[in-house]
This record gives sequence, structure tokens and C-alpha cells, in this order.
Amino acid sequence: MSDTTADAMPTGRPDMRGGEHPAFRMFFLGIVFVALGFVGYSVLSDLHAADGQGVAIGAFVLLGLALLIALGFEFVNGFHDTANAVATVIYTNSLPPLVAVVWSGMWNLLGVLVSSGAVAYSIVSLLPVELILQVGSGAGHAMIFALLLAAIIWNLATWAMGIPNSSSHALIGSIMGVGIANQLMAPHGIATQGVDWVQVTKVFKSLLFSPICGFALSAALLILMKVVIRNRKLYEAPKGDQPPPWWIRGLLIGTCTGVSFFHGGNDGQKGMGLIMLILIGAAPTAYALNRAMPDSMTPGFVQSADYAAEAFRAHAAPGSSAPGVEEARHIVSDALSSRNVTGPQVWSALAVLSDSVSNAVKSYGSLRSMPSASVSNVRTDMYLTSDAIRTMKGGDTFTTDENGRLKKFMQALNDGTRFIPIWVKIAVAVALGLGTMVGWKRIVITVGEKIGKTHLTYAQGAAAEIVAMGTIGLAEGYGMPVSTTHILSGGVAGTMAANGSGLQWSTLRTMALAWVITLPAAMMISGVLYILLRQVF
Repeated sequence: MSDTTADAMPTGRPDMRGGEHPAFRMFFLGIVFVALGFVGYSVLSDLHAADGQGVAIGAFVLLGLALLIALGFEFVNGFHDTANAVATVIYTNSLPPLVAVVWSGMWNLLGVLVSSGAVAYSIVSLLPVELILQVGSGAGHAMIFALLLAAIIWNLATWAMGIPNSSSHALIGSIMGVGIANQLMAPHGIATQGVDWVQVTKVFKSLLFSPICGFALSAALLILMKVVIRNRKLYEAPKGDQPPPWWIRGLLIGTCTGVSFFHGGNDGQKGMGLIMLILIGAAPTAYALNRAMPDSMTPGFVQSADYAAEAFRAHAAPGSSAPGVEEARHIVSDALSSRNVTGPQVWSALAVLSDSVSNAVKSYGSLRSMPSASVSNVRTDMYLTSDAIRTMKGGDTFTTDENGRLKKFMQALNDGTRFIPIWVKIAVAVALGLGTMVGWKRIVITVGEKIGKTHLTYAQGAAAEIVAMGTIGLAEGYGMPVSTTHILSGGVAGTMAANGSGLQWSTLRTMALAWVITLPAAMMISGVLYILLRQVF
């Protein structure tokens, strides 16, 4: 869809240029420069705090480029996905377009800042373990650049055609493409993990749930509203540019605010985990371990590690000698690659790694005091042990008490390795918020005009937004990535169907086709990029 189409303003379309001013562009550019300066200052401060670790010029350039691309992904995510959140308030004249976009951007920013980070690492866990642990290698650099560039390319392609598409879907497809390409490139006879299909299945269940949930629940909510709320004005379309009654306007602005906030909390995290991988690869001393963990947590951490080691040792082969630390790493890594984390040999190896982590922390007093020479091995042991506990097939091998202690240890390990510095949240929040304010018109017009055959009513907009707000909020709480685009677009379609307004099947077919094609397209793009970039790095 061309910009001239967006500017044609057919009957019933709000003035998409309303409120624009050159001062807004200056403000926008100023925020961009301030945010980039803040990111650079924060990285240098962290490096200085971590024993003054230096970074080679080449690595520093790669770090800067990778961070720009990662923030670029969130920027594209902002104007691609968040446009869905503002479509209803714009097409019901509840807010002028520019005000709606800025308002949504602010709440996206706040949602990112208060997010938990659970979604960030549910995305990262889809990546092959060996690439995560060797993210500073050439293969790690190729992985980061390939999957981010592939997701951006596909998002821009669907945006250019005005097709609402899921950034989550594109990113997960990119991750799968990298994993499969990594497995195909592995030397013959060397075990390597391609894609964690169990984790992929869990994530795709939530993504598949998105459009179905949006359609069905929004339709049901509209029908319920018609039964309970009998005010005729709620079910009318806007007349010209006249705003709705104050109480309807407040409802629509409130739901738009909620969707924007929860979108920031969910979608904003998807780039955070990848940014952390970039930082760990370029400056492991500063970012491989959570140096912000208070020293007061050290005794509990050590006790948890010792309990876990005891539980693992209790199920190791009786009388067998324990492997060395290096051998234990290989045993656990191979078990994770084959997705078969079970058996006495694996339990013995995990006991060794748990002891290794406990001894390292006891030796230096805390993660904060860990010297740079020890950081890489300690993080490897922590990450392998945590991932093994998450995926192990212990079945009835461990008692209920032992399982509880292992899960507690896994959480302690995650606290030490899976963290998000506040400046990363701020950088992602600014990128997502600014992206919301740019390029939103194409998607807004599609959602507002091209899903149903009649103009969006106040009740339809409210029903779709309420369902989207609740669903995305619950998904963030459970650490599951969902698609804002599919929930809200499906919600609008559901309300149109429930209202008897009719659906524009050509648009829905295009959206469904994009949903189906996104996965293989993103996989192919990222896989090819990964193979090419492996030669470069």
C-alpha cells in the first residue's frame, strides 16, 4: 500500500496527518541522539566497573553495530505491531492520530521498564545451547546478526504491503532458521543442537492461540455487551470527526493504554535477551554474570547449590568415580544436544558442575567479586546446570523434596545469569516507543478499514482492545510470547462477525497467508544469512 493511498482519506477515515508539526520531528531526532548517547555511556560505565576490562576496537565496533541492529528490530516492532493498539482510538475519534501514537509510545516505554524479563529468556532458550555459550565466537556473531536481520527484513516487507504481521512470529522463525543451519553445518560425527522442538512447540501454542483467542473472545464480549449495556450510542459508528461521549471515550483510551502497556511488557522483551547475548559475547566480564546480585544472597545461593549436588549424587551410579569438571561439561552439553538429560552418568556430571559453581562462589564471596579469568567457566557451569534442570527427564527418579530443591537452585542460577540491566530496558523502551510514532499509518488503515465491511463502532473497538489487553497481560505474567497483531486483528474480525457487519475476506486471506508464510520465510532468510555470515566471521 503506497503512502498516497494512505493520504487519499476516503469517507470515514480520520485525518492521519492531524497534529503533525516540524517541532515533532526535531523532538524525535533529539530523543534518538540522547538514547544512543545514554547506551554508549552505560556500556563504557559497565566495562569500567568490571575491573576496567578493555574491548578490542574490532569487537567494540561489532558490539555497537549489533546493538544498533537489535534496537532497530525493536524500533520496527514498534511501528509494525503497536499500530494495532492505536487503530481503534483513531477510527473512533477518541484521540487525534498523533496524540494517540505518542500516548501509546509512552505506555509502551513504561511497559518495557517494568517487565520481568521472563519472555526475553523464553525466546533465548530456543537457541542452540552451544551458540549461547559461545556467543563471543564467530558462530555466535553470525547467529545474532542473521536472526535479527532476517526478522527486520520480513517485518519491513509485510509493513510495506500494509499486512498486520507478528514480529514474534518472524523472530522465532529466524531463530529456528539459525538453529537448523547450525546443525546442518556441524562437522560429521559431532553432536550439535539444532532447534529445541519442545520449547518451540510451547511457544507456537501461544502464538496459535493468539488469533483464535482474539476472534472468539472479542465476539463473545461484544455479544455480552449488547445484552448487558443497552446504550444505543455504544454500538454506533462515529459521525464525521465527532468524538464519542466522554464515558465511551474514556473506555477506549483506557483499553488502548492497557494494550500499549502490556505490548511493551511482552514484545519489548524479545530484543532484550538478544541484546544480552550480544553484550555477553563482546564483554563477558561485565555481563556474563549478574554483578548486581547483593552479597546477602550468597549464603542462600551456596546452600542451594550444595543441596542440588547432594540430590544429583544420590542418583549417580554407586561406586563410580566422578568425572572431572571439563568432562562433566561435555557430558551435560551432549545430553542437552540430544535432548536426553537423564541417567546416572548425567546426574554425576551435574553434581560435579553444581559443586564447581558452589566452590567458585564460596572462594570469591559473591558473583560481584568473581575475577575475569573465572567468569566464562562459572557462567558455562551455571547455564548448563540450569538448562539441564529445565529439560531433564528425571521422571520419578527424584523425590518431591529433591525436585523442589532443584527448581530452587535453577531459579538461583537464572538470577545469576539471566538478568536485564536497567539501561538495556531503557534503550529498548525508547526504541519501541519511538517506533510506535513512525510508520504506523499503513497498519492502522488496514485494521480500521480493511477487516470489516462497515466502519468500526465504539463497542467493537472496546471489545477487541479489552481482550487484547487481558490476553497479552496474562501471557507476560506466564513468560510466554504472544502476537499483539494477531490478537487485536483477530479481535476486530471477531466483533465484525458477531455484529453481522461482514468481513473483507481478501484482507483476512492475506493476513492468514502472511501467518503461514512468515515461519518458512524467516527461517530461510536467517538460515541463508547465518551460512553466509559464518564465512565472514
